[in-house]
Amino acid sequence: MIRFALSAAAAAVLGLLSTAPVHAIEIEQVKSPGGIEAWLVEEPSIPFTALEIRFRGGTVLDRPGKRGAVNLMTGLLEEGAGDRDAQAFALARESLAASFAFDAYDDAVSISARFLTENRDRAVALLRDALVAPRFEQDAIDRVRDQVLSIIATDSTDPGAIARRSFDAAAFAGHPYATPKDGTAETVGALTREDIVQAHADTLVRDRVFVGAVGDITPDELGLLLDNLLGDLPQSGAPLPGDAGYALEGGVNVVPLDTPQSTILFGHEGIERDDPDFFAAYVVNQIFGGSGFESRLMQEVREKRGLTYGIGTYLAPMLNGELLMGSAATANARVGETIEVIRDEWAAIAQGVTQEELDAAKTFLTGAYPLRFDGNATIAGIMVGMQMEGLPPEYITSRNEMVEAVTLDDARRVAERIFHPEDLHFTVVGQSEGLPGQE
Repeated sequence: MIRFALSAAAAAVLGLLSTAPVHAIEIEQVKSPGGIEAWLVEEPSIPFTALEIRFRGGTVLDRPGKRGAVNLMTGLLEEGAGDRDAQAFALARESLAASFAFDAYDDAVSISARFLTENRDRAVALLRDALVAPRFEQDAIDRVRDQVLSIIATDSTDPGAIARRSFDAAAFAGHPYATPKDGTAETVGALTREDIVQAHADTLVRDRVFVGAVGDITPDELGLLLDNLLGDLPQSGAPLPGDAGYALEGGVNVVPLDTPQSTILFGHEGIERDDPDFFAAYVVNQIFGGSGFESRLMQEVREKRGLTYGIGTYLAPMLNGELLMGSAATANARVGETIEVIRDEWAAIAQGVTQEELDAAKTFLTGAYPLRFDGNATIAGIMVGMQMEGLPPEYITSRNEMVEAVTLDDARRVAERIFHPEDLHFTVVGQSEGLPGQE
């Protein structure tokens, strides 16, 4: 019976939890004795806790000539720590039915942990070793480096990765955003253990940490956990880079690739997350190219003309820059027609939207929002994202009200403000035929 109970709890650790109603989520702001802040949602009904930790400033903190160091360092955090080598660390984690995940992004290093209440202290001690005392042994560095090099090699032939790399290189020249976070074969191949140690010191620091916790843990218990887990990290690290300075002009750039269809990445500069017009922009984007089959682009490009299987746009407000982007794939012979339709629709949305479109977008966005809260780990991640964006705890319950508050005048004004047909840039990867204006 005990064995069965542990198995069920371990399943919960893997995220098999019921959806939590948004109105039932009560966020407590916690400050540890050592001054580390976190957001907490207590949920004692299942004996486990989900913990999400993010350090602001991810792969953009790679030092000059060391591109890929933060990504490689992150991949090494559980490849041996404290007095355990990689195999012993994995066995210890498995014996505790704990789950750890370490990821590096442009603007953050992310650590996700899930553990049973009965194993909390031992799981946190193990995770602490990974964060504070990683071994960075040479055999582990070589093994994980080979994995990263394999990913880089795969990306070199992947149309989507090629398009993203080409677009970013032109848009953000001179900034870390301009190059892939994984680095290149040359930069990753040249990284030393000293580079990895430096990347660790630059990124995992207390003054840029954000924490969300959901589960069977009290505020006092969380405070002690935070000090035990993070208290021995450095207070500060490398300075964050400045604004990326978007510099890409409108037009079409074709990257030849022998493939039966072309991948199209398109967009231009976007809108900051803290801009007063962001919510109106978010609603307008849903009308234009958001989720579902009712967006203008899905109707005009897919449903009416059959040019692509899927197309969409999204707002990308990053820490040092912001984009309004979209993507699609189509047969090589139909790239020109697809681009022409996208350009026409980009110009048309700037002329305004209808009340019917606005109402449909609001219904979709407000209805879909509660579905995001589908488990403790997801809620912990949402809370950390809110903290990093400077949003208050009550945002969870007020977010739909802000969507509903967008008026038709707001939507029309913001559509004209953020959609700039003359600035729209297309990066096409494939064997497109007869495209005018190729660079």
